[in-house]
Amino acid sequence: MAKLVINNENKKSKINEEIYGHFSEHLGRCIYEGLYVGENSEIPNKNGMRTDVVEALKEMKIPVLRWPGGCFADEYHWKDGIGKKEDRKKIINTHWGGVVEDNSFGTHEFFELCEQLGCKTYVNANVGSGTVREMSEWVEYMTFKGVSPMADLRAKNGHEEPWRVDYLGVGNENWGCGGNMRPVFYADLYRDYQTYVRNYDGNEPIKKICGGPNVDDYEWTSKVLDTCFDHTPPQAHGHMDGLSLHYYTLPETEDDWNIKGSATDFTEEIFYQTLKRSYFMEELIVKHGAIMDQYDPEKKIGLIIDEWGIWADVEPGTNPGFLYQQNTMRDALVAGMHLNIFNKHCDRVKMACIAQMVNVLQSVILTDGAKMIKTPTYYVFKMYKYHQGATLLASDLLNNSTVGEGKNEVPKVFESVSEDEKGVITITLTNNSLDSEEKVEINLVSDGDKYNVSESAVLTGTMNACNTFDNESNVKEESFENYEKTQNGLNVVLPKCSVVMIRIKK
Repeated sequence: MAKLVINNENKKSKINEEIYGHFSEHLGRCIYEGLYVGENSEIPNKNGMRTDVVEALKEMKIPVLRWPGGCFADEYHWKDGIGKKEDRKKIINTHWGGVVEDNSFGTHEFFELCEQLGCKTYVNANVGSGTVREMSEWVEYMTFKGVSPMADLRAKNGHEEPWRVDYLGVGNENWGCGGNMRPVFYADLYRDYQTYVRNYDGNEPIKKICGGPNVDDYEWTSKVLDTCFDHTPPQAHGHMDGLSLHYYTLPETEDDWNIKGSATDFTEEIFYQTLKRSYFMEELIVKHGAIMDQYDPEKKIGLIIDEWGIWADVEPGTNPGFLYQQNTMRDALVAGMHLNIFNKHCDRVKMACIAQMVNVLQSVILTDGAKMIKTPTYYVFKMYKYHQGATLLASDLLNNSTVGEGKNEVPKVFESVSEDEKGVITITLTNNSLDSEEKVEINLVSDGDKYNVSESAVLTGTMNACNTFDNESNVKEESFENYEKTQNGLNVVLPKCSVVMIRIKK
């Protein structure tokens, strides 16, 4: 029996809501058909945004949305996406499928979507093929209230009041699709560009995100930070509020990106290999965080993991450039593991955005015409939403066994624990075993006998179980009852291949 010891007297860092963020790129059917169907669609919508998708995302409590990319961001010229839709420039989406991008979803539509969702905004600016002036004018267009060319243009296009930009990414993957730059070159460009991210009078400062490393490129992190930091006041924070990190879990092949493995048809060995590769996120956070500590020991700069998740082969018969894949209980466990890891490192990890929100990679929602299904990953985010804004509690998992063999060995159970402002404690656990349940003794160091379960849920199924448009409820969140109260807390039994959420309060 594993033993989870929760020190409810040892409160640690706040778990930022933004750790549960999402990413929407002009890629495949993520935005078009997934989020946006247009005002004249027969699919129920409000100002073009799909009503069913928006309501589902609100239920999941989405805190922040990143847009317009991704690789698309460094070819996106924002003025193509404003004004009358019939006059907007049509371009070829060279990164994703070679299809026509008609720019009917642009700046105004993005803020309309975020307003309907009630979430914060994360806009990625174009560094790879853009200019400082283009970015600066976009910031002015979005945020300035007063008399200026861009504010006047915004009003002319139907929105007199400015919007709120919470986060602005200065470029994306500039080591690759964003320009194939070297770290010092990008860092100098970042210093230049970020200077012109103006905070106009009366506005909350825009948090600036610097383009960080690809996976374990620790040299990129070190050189970018060394170039951005002046080491003397007043530039003590390296001109940035966050440094991004991208890491995708490739189920089968690490070296050949053309062969990643099926999203639904895989062996037990590949299942555990996928979990092991997801577990690598822990090492990445620790090692990149250690470099950041040299420049920012007070952890004022967040590690922003704004692209993560499983990247598998596309579903047979779909456009290879659309990255459409199914979503199984394997995805659910990967999501639960990642979110538990992010929670436990919330002193450094300040935001994370799963890639992507609808119809692309590890999505929380899939659509087919007017049909919509919630994926297993959706239910994990819904179950974990109570961690948002709560305070991490110190917790130790003792006598935890392992699953998988050899190089694929991972801990059987992953956990994280938080307490909200009302004193309610949320415990989330994954049982990564395909073969056996796991009994867990949960002990609180203080007043364990005074806590009772107020809410609980479980998500479970076979490793490749998924929801389809013919069976949309094959995998869904259900009430969890397999627990008993003890003198010091609870004893619970986690089903095999499951994600469990338990909330307790006095």
